Amino acid sequence: MFIDIHCSQEKKFRQNAYGDCFRSLRKPEEGRVIAVLSDGLGSGVKASILSLMTATMLLRFVEEDIEITKAAEIVMNSLPVCRVRKISYATFSVMECDDEGNVRLVEEGNPDFIWMRGTEVMNAPCRLVPSKSFPDRRLKVYSFQVEMGDRLICCSDGVTQAGLGRRGPYMTGLQRDGLIELLKATIKMHRNISSSELSRSIVESALAVEADGLAKDDVSAGVIYFRTPRRAVVFTGAPYDQRDDAHYAAIFNKIAGRKAICGGATAAMLGRELGRQAVVDTSLPSGGLPPQSRMPGVDLVTEGILTLTRALTYLEKAQLDCRDPAGALVDFMLASDALHFMVGAKVNEAHHNPRHPVTFEIRREVVQKIIAVLKDKYLKKVTLQYI
Repeated sequence: MFIDIHCSQEKKFRQNAYGDCFRSLRKPEEGRVIAVLSDGLGSGVKASILSLMTATMLLRFVEEDIEITKAAEIVMNSLPVCRVRKISYATFSVMECDDEGNVRLVEEGNPDFIWMRGTEVMNAPCRLVPSKSFPDRRLKVYSFQVEMGDRLICCSDGVTQAGLGRRGPYMTGLQRDGLIELLKATIKMHRNISSSELSRSIVESALAVEADGLAKDDVSAGVIYFRTPRRAVVFTGAPYDQRDDAHYAAIFNKIAGRKAICGGATAAMLGRELGRQAVVDTSLPSGGLPPQSRMPGVDLVTEGILTLTRALTYLEKAQLDCRDPAGALVDFMLASDALHFMVGAKVNEAHHNPRHPVTFEIRREVVQKIIAVLKDKYLKKVTLQYI
């Protein structure tokens, strides 16, 4: 089971900072994912600081194995009350789940989460934990198990209150029931819709019910989708020992999932061993990089180090709509959940600096950085194999 998680957001109109904060962390060695959505009081910079502080505290507490309800209690009992509005400085939803489908979720002040199994809304037993410091606060604590294909949706009240005060069906806001109807319609039309696409759809739907299409509050929608992982392999660089070429080519050919090759010499080697030919495709935009090629049975073939380096830049800067070979490689990687890199240890003399030991060969440095950003920023499962 793979946990596909994403949050889409929109700032309140005429504000420069997000008043909501979403933070998530994947612990692949533990098969565990932690996510927090916090809504700071008001909007702008003050709300941004409050929500960031709340989300960061909760994420670190749970990461350090403080039991999730205890972590939420600590934060709930610590958050001060606004003197004017007499409400908490921030609300939150915190979730911890694992690859076996076990979920623990705690809410304080945020709209109730929605659990979807296809287009059916599921119910989870709820336990209430009152605050020891503030009589009006209480935690909603859930513990349940999901199945493959289930989705969890958490949002800030910028979603459920969208359209509030407008004449028509949304005078009292979109509300939870309205959001559920939108979710049912979207999932019915797109059964395998990803978390990123569904979360963006929720935000756009919330904006659509506003009279002028402008956010009257910070709008955030987080989606967690439990599904079969989409696997992929990236082969770059020839094996250290040329006698192993046929062995690793056969492994690459048998791996289930989508396949990419980065490197002209790598493509030539694999083509030779697999009895295929890489053909340059000049019809695709190159953006100043060497052009892509096509090979039967392979989804993407690009040049090596230059394309990998630019793809790393795109990933680090979140430039995800670039139309060149590096952009195609980024699309390939982000469309996958579990990536396996096969990195040849043979030194490419065209890129090797003889003053450095072989372990600092440029290709491997770039791949290691790509793997780090895929794990930390995009929450991908990534494995690395030197060959």
